Amino acid sequence: MNPVLVTGGTGFIGSWCVLALLDAGHPVRTTVRDLRREPALRSWLQAAAPFDDDRLTVVRADLERPDGWDDAVAGCDFVLHVASPTLRHMPAGDELVVPAREGVLRVLRAAHRAGVRRAVLTSAFGAIGIGHPRRTTPFTEEDWTDLDSDIPPYQRSKTLAERAAWQFVEGEGAGLELAAVHPVGVLGPLLGPDDPPSLRLVRRMLEGRVPACPPFGMGFVDVRDVADLHLRAMTDPAAAGERFLAIAGHSLRVVEIARILRDRLGERAANAPTRELPVWLARTLGVVNPELRLLRHQLGRDLDATSAKAERLLGWRARPVEDTIAETAESLLAHGIGT
Repeated sequence: MNPVLVTGGTGFIGSWCVLALLDAGHPVRTTVRDLRREPALRSWLQAAAPFDDDRLTVVRADLERPDGWDDAVAGCDFVLHVASPTLRHMPAGDELVVPAREGVLRVLRAAHRAGVRRAVLTSAFGAIGIGHPRRTTPFTEEDWTDLDSDIPPYQRSKTLAERAAWQFVEGEGAGLELAAVHPVGVLGPLLGPDDPPSLRLVRRMLEGRVPACPPFGMGFVDVRDVADLHLRAMTDPAAAGERFLAIAGHSLRVVEIARILRDRLGERAANAPTRELPVWLARTLGVVNPELRLLRHQLGRDLDATSAKAERLLGWRARPVEDTIAETAESLLAHGIGT
């Protein structure tokens, strides 16, 4: 088989996609921004599921630089474009928007030149469910985040990047198939000692740094199921030209996550909060708390979504979210994170 390219192989979702592909028998090529991380990545993957080391190639390529991408995609039939600008601090302005959009186009142009058959883009619920009026029905793949509303930079970047991708394959990139995967909040076990931003909420609960839960609900999904959906979207003929939401069940209030942690981990999750902030207080605190300010569109709401399309077209199923939350916490504790 020809290799499958995974961009961002050291990332939380990217590393699990690499592992899933290797486990399925594919040769894999993955990009990193710094080749000094290659030994650590190989070590994480081998510890999780031993494989023939020759089946994994690690190359250097950066979303913000043009060099390296033609070599990265050469000879590949499929590309999983998982890499995205990191979100380890509070971004401002176009700090995320420009590299996300230009990075997507850089990868897709190289893929088109190389004759890649299909690219799978890792988008996000943030490109679907932000900036809308209140609703009682779950969001679907037909929805798009409203760019005319005052939305946070990360969600804006994911929306603009995905729109640019669809415009590309409908125009100059004609012939390159595209599918998009939209995870909600991604949880699950770590492959290495990194501290992904998507696990920040669980980590802070374990550390006792969330005295009371912000008043909102959202969906969550296991990173292993997200990787599985990427592989299904890569090969299933029904996935071409489609978007797929990835959520386990329905949305959960943040306070429900804390309850699951206490129920499943007992004393090890004794620091998890037991109460939910009133909406008015959360909004007031958002004046001085930048993280609550970024959540202003979610406060008092339940942002629900449905994976019915992925289940119907691709046969995808998510594991129970309670198991994922517990395994997330167990993994963080095992790596010394959250203690």
